[in-house]
Amino acid sequence: MTSTVDERLGGPVRKPPRKPKPAPTARGFSPLRALGMAVVWLFTALNVLVLYWLVMAAFKSPIEIFTKPFALPSYWIERGQAFRNLAYAWNNAGFGRAFVITVVLVAVSSVAIVLLAAPAAYALTRLGVRGANGLTNFVAIGMGIPFQTVVIPLFIGMAELDLTNNLFGLFLIYVALSLPFTVFLLTGFFRSLPDELEEAAAIDGASPARTFFTIMLPLARGGLITALILNAIGLWNETLLSIVFLNENANFTLARALFAFNSAASYQSEYGGLVAGVAIVVLPMLVLYVLLARRIITGLTLGAGK
Repeated sequence: MTSTVDERLGGPVRKPPRKPKPAPTARGFSPLRALGMAVVWLFTALNVLVLYWLVMAAFKSPIEIFTKPFALPSYWIERGQAFRNLAYAWNNAGFGRAFVITVVLVAVSSVAIVLLAAPAAYALTRLGVRGANGLTNFVAIGMGIPFQTVVIPLFIGMAELDLTNNLFGLFLIYVALSLPFTVFLLTGFFRSLPDELEEAAAIDGASPARTFFTIMLPLARGGLITALILNAIGLWNETLLSIVFLNENANFTLARALFAFNSAASYQSEYGGLVAGVAIVVLPMLVLYVLLARRIITGLTLGAGK
């Protein structure tokens, strides 16, 4: 019908639009794609199996852990003490106090990291600072330095300042070592924001500081939340620094308390309590990640895609 009308009007004949080509993965069976999916599902199944074993073992007796590793727990449940292992780890390993210390330390450190990294990332990307690209690359280099290589000189320096076995000293270390990654992450978000907003704010007479706090910072809220969550998960699971810098039970974080509990529980063959301690450390962050996984993935994709 369209071709006939165009011929009558004397115009060129228009061809129907060409159908888009199908994606490479939609052209039938792909051995590489099948292999990749098999590897992904196998890895997922192994992780689910390990998680199932961890949760079940937290409610078993030591004999059940070794003789019936994948069976449902029965010994403590039949005796009306289903949560005996969790209570043992919580009370005997000092997990109650360590849990409170870890929550406060991780929360304060994560907020402080984001509060320091956000202005730095904004200055490097939006204020036209001379040598901003070089400074950004210099910050990125800090991400590639394993913190294990600086533990000894860091310990010597903190000892000179009398900040070893001190939660404030550990807080400073957490913030310093997490800043490079967070600054690098937030530069992607601030770089993706439209320039017109800053220009309009400048025309209205807003200072750079006011523009940052009232306009740009709320727009980068997704990136800030993503950075906050990633830092919280990383610091919650941190073990090496807490082992090196903390040596008094009163200052132990959860990971440090679990490390100390490992020797005592192994000596007493209290493997049920030890596995329950591992569950107490692992499960809170696992639940947090499951609840906020979509926000984390969306935030990372937004920062990288723009």
